[in-house]
Amino acid sequence: MNYPYTEGLYSPDHEIFRQSFRRFLQEEAEPNVDRWLESHAIDKAFWLKAGAAGMLAVDVPEEYGGPGGDFEHRLVLAEELGYSRAGASIAPAIIGDGVSHIIHHGGTEEHRRKYLPRMAKGELRGGLAITEPDSGSDVSGLRTSAIRQGDCWVIKGAKTYISNSATADVFIVACKTDPSKGSKGISAILVESDAPGFTRGRSLKKMGYNAADTGELFFDNVSVPATNLMGTEGQGMRIVLGGVNMDRITWPLIGHAAATRAFHETVEFTKNRKAFGQSILDFQNTRFKLAEIKAELAVGRAFLDKTIRDYQVKGELDSLNCAIAKLWLCEMEGRVIDQCVQLHGGAGYMDEYTVSRLYTAARLHRIFAGTSEIMRLIIGRSIE
Repeated sequence: MNYPYTEGLYSPDHEIFRQSFRRFLQEEAEPNVDRWLESHAIDKAFWLKAGAAGMLAVDVPEEYGGPGGDFEHRLVLAEELGYSRAGASIAPAIIGDGVSHIIHHGGTEEHRRKYLPRMAKGELRGGLAITEPDSGSDVSGLRTSAIRQGDCWVIKGAKTYISNSATADVFIVACKTDPSKGSKGISAILVESDAPGFTRGRSLKKMGYNAADTGELFFDNVSVPATNLMGTEGQGMRIVLGGVNMDRITWPLIGHAAATRAFHETVEFTKNRKAFGQSILDFQNTRFKLAEIKAELAVGRAFLDKTIRDYQVKGELDSLNCAIAKLWLCEMEGRVIDQCVQLHGGAGYMDEYTVSRLYTAARLHRIFAGTSEIMRLIIGRSIE
């Protein structure tokens, strides 16, 4: 089974990349994912192989060591990752590679030269440190501070629910550099994991995605060079939200692909499962439920295609469309996979069935990269 992507939406180069990435997941991720789930960690060798295969920093230009692709390569990657059985366990770790995209677009020339070549090779991994114990969707409410002292920034605070917390070598940290200016007083500063005063906290136990580490970070008067500031002071919201908008189209794509995989798994399961002398698929109730799912998947894909085509024309993502996609598609994914688990019966609750892992992964998608409630706020503000 393969993800039924829209023919003609992407270029032939993107489709070649799709085939390569799909094969890479089948050969390097899917055979190892159960072991990674047990150890709660992905092997370092996997990232080196991904780098050698051109699967990391996919939209970073060749002059910075990247494969020289574009943002649409990231969209193709998201579709294939969402459909892969391994994706339900490792997707946040793979999508965390988007830090390279943020550094490329929001960092200085020095940052690009220093970090991007090693990220593209899989030698260095990044993390995006925004969420705090008392500040989640409301980024402007974060408390981590950065004070300029001579040629350094001194950072104090804590972050939580950070993807790649235990394994990243450098973090983009959202800090308040001028609390009096609210969201305009937030800056983005690069902090390397060996900086004095920086410590990793707990690796948190999660409902799903247990091969991808998530945890806490602490900054106890961490001093970093002033040159670690990305952009200029006060541009942090623009820089980190550039990454958030990327996530708000990436995760709906993953969600749609995961729901599609659950649908395909359920069709096959109900064909082969017998009850009362006939296959479960032959019951009218089953066909009605699957018909509803097929319709929702078709509607969701149509809106994704529109959003991607708008990007192809304008060269930038529409924030409102990304919010609509994030809200509707991730909510749809939850409804669809819940029905698929139900149609599997007791088997749907067993970890050995792909639909079980898709179910626990899907629950995060209504929270990750902006909750459904925040998406409703964004969409609501557009109503006049």
